[in-house]
Amino acid sequence: MRLDLAYAVSLVSRYMGKPGKLHWEALKWIFKYLKGTCKEGLLYAKHESSMDDVVGFVDSNYAGCLDTIRLLTGYVFKFCGNTVSWKCNLQHVVSLSTTEAEFIALTEAIKEAVWMKGMATSLYTKVNGVKVYCDNQSGIHLAKNQTYHERTKHIDVKLHFVREVIAKGEVVVEKIHTKNNPAETSTKALPGPKFKQCVQIMKVEGA
Repeated sequence: MRLDLAYAVSLVSRYMGKPGKLHWEALKWIFKYLKGTCKEGLLYAKHESSMDDVVGFVDSNYAGCLDTIRLLTGYVFKFCGNTVSWKCNLQHVVSLSTTEAEFIALTEAIKEAVWMKGMATSLYTKVNGVKVYCDNQSGIHLAKNQTYHERTKHIDVKLHFVREVIAKGEVVVEKIHTKNNPAETSTKALPGPKFKQCVQIMKVEGA
């Protein structure tokens, strides 16, 4: 799946069994976009300033599916300055707050970050650092704080995993402004200028 179409494809694929007129219109829009961007793709290049670094961006859409009220999560990962991994996924749980939604998305991103670090190490590549950027301060606080509210007891297993990874220094979680978070393309429909900005950050360029 093309990363710039992750959200759109994820959305229309939920109605493959019984598509309606609106779904067919959305599908035609996707094909029109593909026709206009058929010469665009990921650009891979060497970047001295970001060599051997794993950088991830994560976002969530609280109750992103209007039919099931389930959480939609998305992340984008770069290695050596190039986009190498991305995902748009509808979770099998219903989050009870935006903080929990962001935390669940952060958990998925951290698991991917740990895997990418292990993969790079297995290829005899020294990884200088692993960072995951999240645009929700409450989710970051929940991941780092050793005391958490009673209402989050039902996600304590994820809490222990995430905090252990952060405490060991395997992954650094930092705040990023929403306008600079390219993972938003995986969780929601964006206005044209914001979408183009995210695509540029992910280095999707014309041939």
